[in-house]
Amino acid sequence: MNLSKSKIILIVFSLISTYFIITNYNPIKEQIYSYDVTIHRDNYGVPHIYGKTDEDTAYGLAFAHSEDDFSTIQDILLASRGKVASIKGKEGAPIDYLVGLLRIWETVENNIHKLSPKIVSICNAYADGINKYIEQNPYELIGNLYPVQGKDIIAGFAFRTPLMFRLDWYITELMKDEKPDFSKFADTTTKFSMYGSNMFAVGPKRSADGHTRIAINSHQPWEGPVAWYEAHVHSEEGWNMTGGLFPGAPIVLKGHNEHIGWSHTVNKPDLVDIYELTINPDNENQYLLDDNWIDFEIEPYAINVKLFGPINWTFNRDIFYSKHGPVVKTSHGVYSIRYAGHGLIGQVEQWYRMNKATNLDEFKSAMKMMEFPMFNTLYADKTGNMFYIYNALIPKRPIGYKWYDIVPGDKSKLIWDEYYSFDELPQSTNPPTAYLQNCNSTPYLATVGIGSPKISLPSNTGIEMFQTNRAYRANELYGSDKSITRTEFYEYKYDTYYSEKSVMRYALDSFLEDVDTADELLLQGVDILKKWDLGNQKDNRGAALAHLTFKLTYDINDFDYNYQFYLTKFEESCKFLIDNYGRLDIELGQLQVIKRGDSEYPLDGGPDILRAIYSKFDGDKKVATHGDCFFQMVEWDKDGNVSAESIHQYGAATLDKKSPYYGDQSKLFSDLDMKPCYLNMKDIENTITRSYTP
Repeated sequence: MNLSKSKIILIVFSLISTYFIITNYNPIKEQIYSYDVTIHRDNYGVPHIYGKTDEDTAYGLAFAHSEDDFSTIQDILLASRGKVASIKGKEGAPIDYLVGLLRIWETVENNIHKLSPKIVSICNAYADGINKYIEQNPYELIGNLYPVQGKDIIAGFAFRTPLMFRLDWYITELMKDEKPDFSKFADTTTKFSMYGSNMFAVGPKRSADGHTRIAINSHQPWEGPVAWYEAHVHSEEGWNMTGGLFPGAPIVLKGHNEHIGWSHTVNKPDLVDIYELTINPDNENQYLLDDNWIDFEIEPYAINVKLFGPINWTFNRDIFYSKHGPVVKTSHGVYSIRYAGHGLIGQVEQWYRMNKATNLDEFKSAMKMMEFPMFNTLYADKTGNMFYIYNALIPKRPIGYKWYDIVPGDKSKLIWDEYYSFDELPQSTNPPTAYLQNCNSTPYLATVGIGSPKISLPSNTGIEMFQTNRAYRANELYGSDKSITRTEFYEYKYDTYYSEKSVMRYALDSFLEDVDTADELLLQGVDILKKWDLGNQKDNRGAALAHLTFKLTYDINDFDYNYQFYLTKFEESCKFLIDNYGRLDIELGQLQVIKRGDSEYPLDGGPDILRAIYSKFDGDKKVATHGDCFFQMVEWDKDGNVSAESIHQYGAATLDKKSPYYGDQSKLFSDLDMKPCYLNMKDIENTITRSYTP
């Protein structure tokens, strides 16, 4: 028998792999933990975690979430440790390098003493909950993650926070072959996706029944590390919170307790600055600052990369730092990056204090920690208070420089070290209109009439000045109705129309004014677009063609209308509909769907609609992937009693396709329906299908 050289090599490495697996096999032994907690699963699989202490509850939360999505939690832990490439190969190396470049672990080790002992203890307990799951399911573990520590949880937040304002995007742009022109992104949304969020609240003076209501409606990807997971946590230490959290989070990130509720939307203040450094021609390890040559700080950093099978290779790189921040060396220059929130690790502690707040003063006190550098925040409570803030760690920069582009790195006066204070940020408390909103839009139109924040900060802060379609519609609906019933509050949130002021209206009108064709099929399409009422219901017969034709932006000033481009898109869209559906005026729900397992349901909504749906093609369908997902509608009656409903686009079981909770909420989601959301055991006990102690 003759074997080729490649086959011999394959056999040899297969034998080596088997040897490594056998010799390195070391089953993880279960440890004994002294946590007092019970997990109750309701009839939708949502975990209600009841612990004696906050630590007990965090332990139970980690175990429950691991049951539903350990794979994603594990990926997050690998990323925060800088170990992705050791498991997933060279494509993970940039993530690992970024962990080193941002000094994540050095920052955690040097600053963990600044956190309260309580929050460190809670993070340790959460880590133990993950460890317990690993001990019971050792074959799901990849890499050398066990045992997980509380520091891993803290590091995960420190690492993910700057990625939320796209720090990685700036670095990627710098690493391209040509020097980037960041000025083309000034005052636009180009560097951010269209995926956004909604939040709105009305107080007793604006609701028909005197109730206070808040819609907690942020939009996220439907899968992955920032997909919402629903949970209810309860401890005898006063922690009773239900809402949404991300994998690896020991606390609820948005939601409500008996007394208060809040939500977030993404904002885009300018939080990143790029400095171009002048390098000493006689010493590449020095840069110019105030007419002096300064030595770079240089730290060795090792990245372990999986090559194939059990074979890994460690690559050593030097990481450079200037007084501005981490340094990126490229073929077109050397740059240093300074970003808001560098050195902060208290994100978990701030959200924890928000979880435990019972009134507006306590909530504001928590927000004043300013440990996360972005996110519009909207608050409402049982006494009818309302509060909105454009939360941001905005640097105080010298006037006279183009901070939206690359700035000189040779002047120390440009290295900012101060932020605008909490009280200086745009905000509104209890406006006379009894209505507040933000839909990734300007903070200066947070309400209608009197009560919106005043413009007080300079233009170099990057604060948005535009309205999204969702903000227009919110103000047109909630803002024009001075006596909003409960039914109307829901109907407005599920609104499916583009505003007459929207980018879609502008794009549609521009195209219809310019279009000139004798093609019979295209003329049919033009007639459909002319008759379209800007609605996006499942049975709407104009929306599908419009969705396929127009690519929108949030801001009309950022919309690049090009007739020839859209004529081509229109022609392609008409052909696609005829080829796949046999007609141009199909119902939107035939094209736009939610898929989960073997189930498929039609969807209302679309890009930048209050019923926000973003999708990707899968064959002849546009399958939803982002947008409306887990959200809550919360209300307090005149006596301060809370009630709420929630919905998840899929269900509680994120990965287990065999679970009855894998997609049990998708039909409700398609039907614009919701389920009860409970905080009290007397309400929960009749829904419990399983109770257990991890």
